[in-house]
Amino acid sequence: MAQLSVRVGIVLVVLGIVAYVVSGMVSVTALIPAAFGVVIASLGVAGRSESWRKMMMHVAMVVALVGLFGSVDGLLDLPALVSGGGLERPSASIAKALMAGLLIVYLVMGVRSFVQARRG
Repeated sequence: MAQLSVRVGIVLVVLGIVAYVVSGMVSVTALIPAAFGVVIASLGVAGRSESWRKMMMHVAMVVALVGLFGSVDGLLDLPALVSGGGLERPSASIAKALMAGLLIVYLVMGVRSFVQARRG
């Protein structure tokens, strides 16, 4: 799970940087996925230590949940985006939707990992 956290964190950092560049490097809020990525990847690195793993992975799941709550409206914008509706910032909606989707997968895999660890 720690290695997955590092990988997800790296993907979020890349997403944030790409979103920032696509936005014309005007909106610093486009770097929000990168900030979440740095935190999640750092928790993954800290979680490589056996004595810290359980706590760090739980904290990473909480951070991911907060990130999901902040980005889930990007998923709600997808129908308008696909139909060509008038979104004010379509690149922001795409970045938020990608972040939300990635965090949903990460959270599901994290919960599965916790359940497996508890059983075995």
